[in-house]
Amino acid sequence: MAENTTPIKGSVVASKSGRRSVLIGSLFLMATSAIGPGFITQTGQFTYKLGASFAFAILISILIDIAVQLNVWRVIGVSGRKAHELSNAVLPGLGILLSILVALGGFVFNVGNVAGGGLGFDSMLGVDPTIGGVITAILAIAVFLSRKAGVALDRIVVVLGVIMILATAYVAFVSNPPVGDAMRNAVMPETIDFATITTLVGGTVGGYITYAGAHRMIDAGVSGLEAVTDITRSSVTGIIITGLMRFLLFLAILGVVATGVELSTDSSIAGQAFGIAAGEIGTRLFGLILWGASISSVIGAAYTSVSFLTHNNTPVKIKNGLTIAFIVVSTIVFVTLGKAPSTLLIVAGAVNGLILPVGFGVLLFVASFKTRKLLDGYKYPVWLLVIGWASWLLTIYLGWKSLGGIAQLWQG
Repeated sequence: MAENTTPIKGSVVASKSGRRSVLIGSLFLMATSAIGPGFITQTGQFTYKLGASFAFAILISILIDIAVQLNVWRVIGVSGRKAHELSNAVLPGLGILLSILVALGGFVFNVGNVAGGGLGFDSMLGVDPTIGGVITAILAIAVFLSRKAGVALDRIVVVLGVIMILATAYVAFVSNPPVGDAMRNAVMPETIDFATITTLVGGTVGGYITYAGAHRMIDAGVSGLEAVTDITRSSVTGIIITGLMRFLLFLAILGVVATGVELSTDSSIAGQAFGIAAGEIGTRLFGLILWGASISSVIGAAYTSVSFLTHNNTPVKIKNGLTIAFIVVSTIVFVTLGKAPSTLLIVAGAVNGLILPVGFGVLLFVASFKTRKLLDGYKYPVWLLVIGWASWLLTIYLGWKSLGGIAQLWQG
């Protein structure tokens, strides 16, 4: 981005305030990329299915997500290299494969993000979903047309993240959820659904989302051994913000579900719950949250996907041009089809499921065996490797499970 686009190994942004701004923007980019339309849909469905027991799945998924992001941010941050560059350093050509997978998955889901923006506009202001989707894309493009695109990116994702959290917190308050029951189930659940936990993990740190914050961080020049403390704090904070949003959304919906009211599974459960909890205001706020989640994911998906298709020495104008083109093509597909085609979403979901074990495995390999060459001899914490490899085993399961989506297509 314009303010500092060439990370220098072992360097950090000069001023404390500048570094703090970059790190806050990076962690919010990661958090808001995770909080997309699918995030809202999943939370509504699982809350309706599991009730208060969903709190346990949220807590466990947050712990796993932290283990993943701690390792991803530290390896990328200390090395000053992006995930595909590290992959190519480990095995020539692997980074190219990873880049193709990330860009493919990011593109298809970006069509869904634009569609989500249209639905958000419809719920918020009664605007036609197609027109709303186009407006969402135009606003996202405006971020990358700015002369100081990096600063604009950091600020917009922070503002969107705060707005979504505050709006959800209001509905969570008025829906009067059984907080005590939720807290008890967080540690002593009445029902444990491991499939739900793995789905949450895949949706929060799967695909391009895994690398969104870390890539933004080194793009802005924060990297090297001196930045380890900041890198660690930011990676954990990003996941906590995502978890906070998930928990508030869960409570807002739980307050309605706990009354025993029947909700239709043919439309957005979260949207119905917001409307029941807070009336017309709730419906409008749901539209605002859905739109905020969608446009931040449009920005995050486009930015991160293009970061895999470029290098540190790629001119800023070319990076921004490719990012804008990414959004434009996604929008054209949305306008042409009216939605993200279900077949492509299934394929993209499977691709995202494969990205996590491949990319994460490479980073853990670097942390375990390539510290002298790629991490400037950094002594990687053993405890971090242990929780990292343990989490990697779960990503293998996620990847295997995601292949079921492809199998369904062949059977169909």
